[in-house]
Amino acid sequence: MNLLILRPLDGGPTHGLGIKDAIADLTGGAIQVEVGALYPALHRMHRDALVDAEWGQSDKGRRAKIYTLTEKGRVNLEAEMRAWRRHVEAVSAVVGN
Repeated sequence: MNLLILRPLDGGPTHGLGIKDAIADLTGGAIQVEVGALYPALHRMHRDALVDAEWGQSDKGRRAKIYTLTEKGRVNLEAEMRAWRRHVEAVSAVVGN
């Protein structure tokens, strides 16, 4: 889940629903993250210093918590991306792609 949430933040700060929408957009709608899973994950990542959070405004002018990727989060994202690529390569080897 970290990879899916941190990747949109690599493009810059955004609010929770912006992250949710970015995941849906990046996957062509194939992955829809439920807010009931997203916000607890964001709170955990904030606690673990992977993201910073501060109150601001959404793109629609509403009060929203804006999340920013920290340096620790960027390192975690890069590690998660490497691990995911290794996993994809391994599965591709098994299925013959």
